[in-house]
Amino acid sequence: MTSSLKRIYAILNKDLKDLSKNMYVLSTVVVPIFMAAVFARSGNTPLEIHYLVVNLAFATVAAFVQCALIAEEKEKNTLRGLMMSPASTAEILTGKSLVSVLLTLITLIVCMRITGYTPEGLPIISIALLVTLIFYVAMGTMLGLLTRSLMEASVVILPIMFIFGMGTLLIELIQEYEALMFIEYLPNFQLEFMAQAVEGGASFEEVVGELGIMAVWMAVMVVLTVAVYRRRTFDGE
Repeated sequence: MTSSLKRIYAILNKDLKDLSKNMYVLSTVVVPIFMAAVFARSGNTPLEIHYLVVNLAFATVAAFVQCALIAEEKEKNTLRGLMMSPASTAEILTGKSLVSVLLTLITLIVCMRITGYTPEGLPIISIALLVTLIFYVAMGTMLGLLTRSLMEASVVILPIMFIFGMGTLLIELIQEYEALMFIEYLPNFQLEFMAQAVEGGASFEEVVGELGIMAVWMAVMVVLTVAVYRRRTFDGE
């Protein structure tokens, strides 16, 4: 194992231990699983509901757990020491993201099994889910860096959880007001639109627009997160 992998593994191992002691953060995993179980009782679950659960899992697990882990590190004044260690920016951010990534993937699999969702065009959907996952984890990292405590992070993440987790419920309302149409370009909407197209038999070329929008969101969020991280390192915050 190279020194880089050892550093990433050490960060991952530490975060796993910290998360196992924090039931408040860990309990957010229950939310999408509970919602999946509720919707599954109705029988034939429409695609919109499947992706409501998927987006909720991204918002409550990938974004919130990541935000909480980073904010807690700052509150305990341990993140600064990590920033000053020999580990590079890529190693630290990768290591700090792996717990959220693994937890989100497990949650998604469990939710999909409960609701009985088997995606059409699995390779295309898998790419879209991966791009979306990176976006949410990057967003959670940035929000965690911008907040000063776990409590503050919990408050800041609430509107994010609503807009990105349950915002697709407002699609009919949004379509009635032109001023709100820009919201349809958010990655959670684009993910659902793409899934609907693929379900209808669309090829990769036909959904590349939606995937491209999601990829742009991901790239912008990653760049912003790295910039905020380096600013925090330079400022000593």
